[in-house]
Amino acid sequence: MTATVHRLAGRPAPSLDPMIGITAHDMNRVNAVIIDRMQSDIPLIPELAGHLIAGGGKRLRPMLTLASAAVLDYAGTRHHRLAAAVEFIHTATLLHDDVVDGSDLRRGRRTANVIWGNPASVLVGDFLFSRSFELMVEDGSLKVLKILSNASAVIAEGEVNQLTAARRIEIGEERYLEIIGAKTAALFAAACRIAAVVAERPEREEMALDAYGRNLGIAFQLVDDAIDYVSDAGTMGKDAGDDFREGKMTLPVILAHARGDTETRKFWKDAVEGRRNGDAEFERAIELVRETRAVDDTLARARHYGQRAVDALGMFPASSAKDAMVEAVEFAVARAY
Repeated sequence: MTATVHRLAGRPAPSLDPMIGITAHDMNRVNAVIIDRMQSDIPLIPELAGHLIAGGGKRLRPMLTLASAAVLDYAGTRHHRLAAAVEFIHTATLLHDDVVDGSDLRRGRRTANVIWGNPASVLVGDFLFSRSFELMVEDGSLKVLKILSNASAVIAEGEVNQLTAARRIEIGEERYLEIIGAKTAALFAAACRIAAVVAERPEREEMALDAYGRNLGIAFQLVDDAIDYVSDAGTMGKDAGDDFREGKMTLPVILAHARGDTETRKFWKDAVEGRRNGDAEFERAIELVRETRAVDDTLARARHYGQRAVDALGMFPASSAKDAMVEAVEFAVARAY
């Protein structure tokens, strides 16, 4: 029987605990690198960076580097610094994103830009990007440097693409998938792939791990975008309805708009363009994404990409690390239920 993202009734809810367990020892080493490399003689830098880095995140992206290395039976230590580089890239993008979006909450806590202001958040994000590149150069692999630097560029392109797509009702599913493939999935893919490079495994194993990470990243973002319309700040770690108020054309909105009648389509146009985006309108938006099954179908697409991620691991032998990576996919999809 092949692995699948669908759990049998009565089975325990999927969890990240197995992945956390298999990577715990290595993650201690990664955390030590992170703490060391976020230090600076300028006190504001470690203070602001530490606020976000210690903010309760699961360190999923560096954990994927470590889990991928475990799947390959890699016995070295290069992946510790590279996993830290991955986390610095991710943290830098979060600092910049919160400034761009004007966000007030991140993982249930006030964002750095609210506490220290936008200029400090942007500049500390730049500092963390620089630290990540220092770590890549120290590793000495041009291939690793190429993979992670390309991912950084693609993430930035994805964020600009999303910015230019905001408040434009005509954005369709294809453009949306381009955006999330860049701004979210690219780093998931790179985080997994670099493990195969340091383990000196063949290209096909590199690309299998790339495919796993990329499809997991797309599934992860699809679920995030769905639960913005079915959750609250306590669950999401951000204000419910943030995407709605920012006029982001996420898949639930794209599907609900496409399936609506003339009156409903006018509501979505006004909402996306910023003319109807208060609390009452958000409640109406929640009703519409449910009535049109836009959330259900967004989650169905997430399950599809999740299954593709699981299938990408098919070439690797059975192991507890592989099982943990499969369960991480199941967890990513199940967050909405």
